[in-house]
Formats: sequence, C-alpha cells, structure tokens
Amino acid sequence: MSHASLRSLRIIRPPSSRLALSRCRPIIPRASLQSARPASTATATAADARSLVTRLKNLLFGTSIFLFGAFGYLYITDTRAGVHQWLAVPALRWIYPDAEDAHHVGTQALKALYSFGLHPRERNSKVQDSKGSDLSVEVFGHKLQNPIGTSAGIDKLAEIPDALLALGPAIVEVGGATPYPQDGNPKPRVFRLPSQKALINRYGLNSLGAEDMAMRLRERVRLFAYHNGYGIGEEAEELVLNGEAGVPPGSLVEGKLLAVQVAKNKFTKDEDLDAVRRDYVYCVEMLAPYADILVVNVSSPNTPGLRALQRVEPLTKILKGVVGAAKSVNRKTAPKVMVKVSPDEDQDEQIEGIVEAIWRSGVDGVIVGNTTKRRHNLIPEHVDLTPKERQILDEQGGFSGPHMFERTLALVKRYRRLLDEGPPPPPKEQSKDSRKPVAGLATADEPGSTIAEKIEAVKDSLIGSGGAGSVGVAGSLTDGLAGHDQKVIFATGGITNGKQALEILNAGASVAQIYTALIYGGVGTVSRIKKEMREEIEKRG
Repeated sequence: MSHASLRSLRIIRPPSSRLALSRCRPIIPRASLQSARPASTATATAADARSLVTRLKNLLFGTSIFLFGAFGYLYITDTRAGVHQWLAVPALRWIYPDAEDAHHVGTQALKALYSFGLHPRERNSKVQDSKGSDLSVEVFGHKLQNPIGTSAGIDKLAEIPDALLALGPAIVEVGGATPYPQDGNPKPRVFRLPSQKALINRYGLNSLGAEDMAMRLRERVRLFAYHNGYGIGEEAEELVLNGEAGVPPGSLVEGKLLAVQVAKNKFTKDEDLDAVRRDYVYCVEMLAPYADILVVNVSSPNTPGLRALQRVEPLTKILKGVVGAAKSVNRKTAPKVMVKVSPDEDQDEQIEGIVEAIWRSGVDGVIVGNTTKRRHNLIPEHVDLTPKERQILDEQGGFSGPHMFERTLALVKRYRRLLDEGPPPPPKEQSKDSRKPVAGLATADEPGSTIAEKIEAVKDSLIGSGGAGSVGVAGSLTDGLAGHDQKVIFATGGITNGKQALEILNAGASVAQIYTALIYGGVGTVSRIKKEMREEIEKRG
C-alpha cells in the first residue's frame, strides 16, 4: 500500500469513534460555566450550615445525656434518694413474696453495684458534722463517726460489709458463722408483717462455715492492701492487720468497726460444754484476725437449747474460752469480745447471772438483745391485723420490729445499772481466804450484796464510829471500782428513728443497732436516723 493511502487511512475515522470522542469531551458553553459557579458555592454554604446545625444538635444531645447520667448517678447512689425507700423496697416486696428471696436479691444487688462503683453511699455526713451536730462517740478506744450500727442477719455470710459501711453506720455486724456449714431450718422461714413493719424469722443460723467467711474476709483485706499500694500476699495482709494502714483491721475504714458474730453448730450437744466451747473457739481462731469485735451469739431463738447456755456456769466457761482465743490472735491488737443476749432472759436472777459471767470471763461488753419468741402482749389488742398477718404472728421464730423498742430500752437500763456496780463479790468461802473481815461489816458480806451496797455499808460503819478517815476509806473503795473498765453496751431491737436512738444512748448504750428498720426503710435508713438525731439534739438546745 502506498504512503498516500496510509495517510488517508489516518485521517478518516469511523463514525463510532467520532461519537465516542464527542461523549468523552463534551463542549460546554463558557456562559454556562460561569453561571454554575455561584450555584455550587451556595450549595456548599448550605451544606456547611446544615453540618453546623447537626454538630450543635449532637453536642446538645450528648451534653444532655452526660448531665442526665451524671445527675442520675449522683441521685441513685445517694442514700437520701427517696427512690430507695418508696420504689425499691415496695418493688422487691411485690416481685418476691418470700421475704428471704427478697433479702437475697437485695444482698446480691448491693454486691454487684459495689463492684461497679454504683452502690448507694452517704455523702452528707461530713458536711453535717462540720455544722456542729457531731454524732461521734468513743467505743473501745476508737472515735466512731456516729453511734449507729447494723445488726447481724443483714449480711449473714459477710458478702457486703463494705457496701453496708458505705450506707453510713459506724458499726457493721456480719454473721453468724458456725464452725461447719449448716443449712438452717427448712423454708419458708422468714415472714413479713407489713402493716407493723415487723418480721418473724427462723433461719436457724444458716451458714457456709467459719472457714468460708474467713476466706472471704481475708481476700477483702488483701484487695485493700493491693489497691492502697501495700503490696500483695500474706505480708501485705499482715501489714494491714497490724495497723500500718492507719485503719481498723476489721472495717478498713477510719472511724468505723466491723463486728463478726460466731455461734455453735446445731448438731453440737448443749450438755457437752467442752464441745460447745470448742465450736466457739474454732470460729474465733478462724475469724478473729479480720474482726474488730467478736460477738458470741448464745441467744438465737431458732437453735434448740442455745439460750440455755446463758446460765452463769456454761456462759462463763464459753466466754473465757473465746476471750482467751481472741487474745491469742496473731495481731498487734486483739479484737474485743461481746456477748449477745436474749430479751426473753429478763428475770432479775437471769440478768444478774449474765452480768456475773461477763465480769468473770473478761468479756468487753454485751449486746442487748435479740429477737423474741414471746407473743403475749407483743402487739396491742386495738391494732387491726389482717387474717393473714394474724396467721403469720403464730409462726414459730424470733419476732423483730418496732414493738420491741420499749423492752430493749428497759433492758439497757437494767444492764447498765448492774454492770456499773462492778464485779460481783467472790463466793463467801473464797472471800474468807482472800481477805480479812472488817469489823462492823457483817451485813455487807451477805450473799447478793452489790459493790455499791458494800460501799454504803463502809460509809455507815465509819460514820457511826466517828472515824475521821471516813472519806478516804470510802474513796479508796470507789477508786477500786473506777479501776475496772466500763463494760460497753450495744442495743438492738425495735429502734426505728432518731429519737429512739437517742433514748437508747441516754439509757446507757454506746451504739444503737438496727435490723428490721433497714429491711423496711431501705438503704437510706441510717442517714435518715442520723438526720433525725441531729434535729432532736438541736431541738433540745
């Protein structure tokens, strides 16, 4: 083919090719390009405006969610929030007709909330104290933030001591723990009387055993040591237990104490005092390192024969064993020991026997009292109970509720008076060997005479003989009484408000413990009672 023919082939293109080129390279008039530029700018401006509005909306929405969450968190986690009493408690009661199921769910809820930092806690106590209405008291050498405590039974397995301490009490009692696990009595075993805000329970000291509780409390101490920079393991644990962290080894909170209640197993025969004593001692050996106070429960109404141990001789033997075991704990400071007694042991002879056992054993104090098995004159006749509640009232078990308050108050006064009289005199045959008789004091050595009566007898004798040194001699005997540590009283039973708490304290108790009031009043009960106490104090001037 010639070169001319090739040139002609290059110039001539097929129609399809020309069409494709025209599509790829459209011809746009210049006027159209100039008119399109303002339109695109306007569109971009409108898009920017819409984007700004969207961002503002998102910011406002996000801020609202944050503020709602923050205020919701502050409200829900404050013990003063009314939702805890007026919504949470009725809802639990409605959803769980069985009171034990409701109690278990409430415990697990507090445990879970505490693990996430969402638990209710008291926020206003320091502010209130700074205003002059300080409720602090001194107990066992510790300055406690307030005189309110919670009773054992609320946290039977020591699952939530920290969550309970956060609610505001200065004393939290957990337990009771038995040496070996036991199921307690068959269910149902907890019954509500809602109209009276009372309970009847016959748990029968259900427990997972002292070893289980000790393991839980040990882990708690080690976690505290780790989170506060004291290390891990046994060495860190010992450091905290020996006070190097600056907090009580039981509560792990300044100004607060942890009490651990111990009891015997149901299958341990009551008549075998050595076996009973071993039960209590074993529990003490396991739990004493992690307690500020050990509580010896000899007053549960739901363990057959247990209250029989409140007689002088068996009680003295048990308490001596507990005190000895507590003092042997591998810790710089030994836990204090208290005995929990029944409100049904209210005869003069019974109370005097318990007081004698307290002095003879070296126990540091007494908790007055526990639930009652009595029903006679418990609820006034004019009070209308529903047929179901009257049926529940006949259930076996220990009754607790507001109706117990007057009985508790009276018992506190009686125990305070007897304990303040000092140790009872030794038996007559021992006193002859241990001291010389004093002329003219035969009547003061009669059986049953109190220390106060002996002092009065000395005074009368010296004054009658015209002795010039009468004041000195009487004073020396009084000084002898003052040399004994005053026994501490905790009171539990029917305390539901601040005025009652003050009455209990004025009667001679150091701490007012609550149980049923917390079950019906919710997690804000302690805060409410303390607020009422401050108001009552201010009212009295």
